Amino acid sequence: MKPNAPAVVLFVAAAALAAGCRTGIETLPVGGTQTGIASWYGGEFHGRPTSSREIYDMNDLTAAHQTLPMGTQVAVTNLENGRSVVVRVNDRGPFAKKRIIDLSYAAAEAIGLVGPGTARVRIEVLGPSPAAPPGQGFSVQVGAFVSRSNAEALHESLFGRYAGVMILPFRTARQTYFRVRIKCGPRDEARAVALELSEAGLAPIVFEEP
Repeated sequence: MKPNAPAVVLFVAAAALAAGCRTGIETLPVGGTQTGIASWYGGEFHGRPTSSREIYDMNDLTAAHQTLPMGTQVAVTNLENGRSVVVRVNDRGPFAKKRIIDLSYAAAEAIGLVGPGTARVRIEVLGPSPAAPPGQGFSVQVGAFVSRSNAEALHESLFGRYAGVMILPFRTARQTYFRVRIKCGPRDEARAVALELSEAGLAPIVFEEP
């Protein structure tokens, strides 16, 4: 006698689900990494609620991931140019096959992803986002690299034009990132510097300093 077809279908589906739970991707630990294709999303979602119920702001450094807990900080490195950015997971996605993370417009711009639309990246889990301390000034990040020589080249090109240019290493369990920043005063000063850099073809990001 042939087995009942719906029962077979349910059994296969359950087995596939169980197999998916053993991939390890769902439970990436702090320090864990994942490599794959990243994409980005921007204006059409700006101002809409995310899966965390936070309103999506394409100018914030955030990202959508399928399984990481909301609020997790992740370092994303574009493996095609070595540029890196740290983002906070506040949404679910991407839903396209073979993509592992969707970046906000600002994050995508920081690592040179906006033009091509997708790129092969490595993400590293840094842990929960820390509570934001009260700000005492602002800085403008002009680039972040896994190669110190790339950071030094950018630093050299900016040093004669801006005071307070610095390279700030950011160390994780698996990688050191070299961030090039310009220390500024109030927000308006930082925005003016960022606008000038944008007009020069760079992708600056304004940060509030503790």
